[in-house]
Amino acid sequence: MEISILTVEELEKLQQAISESTHIVVCAHQNPDGDAVGACLGWASLLRSLGKQVGMVLPDMYPDYLRWLPQAKEIVIHDRQKDKAQQLFDAADLVFCLDFNCAERLATMGDMLLQCQAPRVMIDHHPNPDLTTVLTISHPEMCSTCELIFRIVWQMGLFDNMDGDFAATIYCGMMTDTGGFQYNSSTPDIYFIICQLLTKGIDKDKIYRNVFNNYSYDRTQLLGFVLYRRLKYVPEKGAAYFILTKGDLKRFHYIKGDLEGVVNMPLQIKGVRLSMSFREDTEKKNKVWVSLRSVDDLSCTEIAQKHFNGGGHKNASGGKLFCEPHEVEAIALKAISELPDINQLDNKSK
Repeated sequence: MEISILTVEELEKLQQAISESTHIVVCAHQNPDGDAVGACLGWASLLRSLGKQVGMVLPDMYPDYLRWLPQAKEIVIHDRQKDKAQQLFDAADLVFCLDFNCAERLATMGDMLLQCQAPRVMIDHHPNPDLTTVLTISHPEMCSTCELIFRIVWQMGLFDNMDGDFAATIYCGMMTDTGGFQYNSSTPDIYFIICQLLTKGIDKDKIYRNVFNNYSYDRTQLLGFVLYRRLKYVPEKGAAYFILTKGDLKRFHYIKGDLEGVVNMPLQIKGVRLSMSFREDTEKKNKVWVSLRSVDDLSCTEIAQKHFNGGGHKNASGGKLFCEPHEVEAIALKAISELPDINQLDNKSK
């Protein structure tokens, strides 16, 4: 089984960039998820094992369900600690850009990154990378950036030096970016990697509980509200969607992360192959966050790009709309209307 992902030239460039640096910044995208946070923590752990001084910076706060991750409290949050973030970028002689393909995905932190004079290295699994770097490691076929991090560490021959904290962060990122290994996770390599991570003594069941079974009572009520009051079903197209307003979120004391995984739930309905979540931004007007999930050959990416100013992966994508919540439904139904009817698909399969 081939785990190595870098060419000889890429490996040499990466090792040279690390060896010539002292102060390194590791950063990831806005609205950081388990993969973004796990990749930052895991890669920072590797760099520190090599004697480097490492600062981790995220554009905004990570979800509550990731607070348990080892060393997560060391992450600098740009929109809360701008001066500290600026100090780290000013001192950096190398910046690692993890789990994002362009500066726009950093929101206002993007300017800080672009103004930084340090060389940049990208490690990412999103398509169409668009960032000037000394080395771009881009593999959209990977399930997660954390998978990429593992492969790189393995190829560098340094996995034996890593501990359980490293393994926990990498496993968490892979698990969350595949919905608990429900999608984008059908290659044997992924399970070889999991086997190796388990040799570090991690409790994968506890990690699952920490992420997926660690919500508040308010969140549980919010879930029931979504499924009973907000979920819309379009059976002839095999699609479902829900729209949540600021008022809905306030009613259930929403905190970041409370909707994690909820967009997957309509896929449990027989025949549904596309699920869409629309959440009004709690702070900004005329902004709605979009999350999409699909199954089989239905491409979320194309739908996100065409209708929702977004992108992502084949079966898991995201985007945003700049409108009021009451305007969202027409856009959602337009996207759904372009799907072939379920009956047409059934006829083709016969």
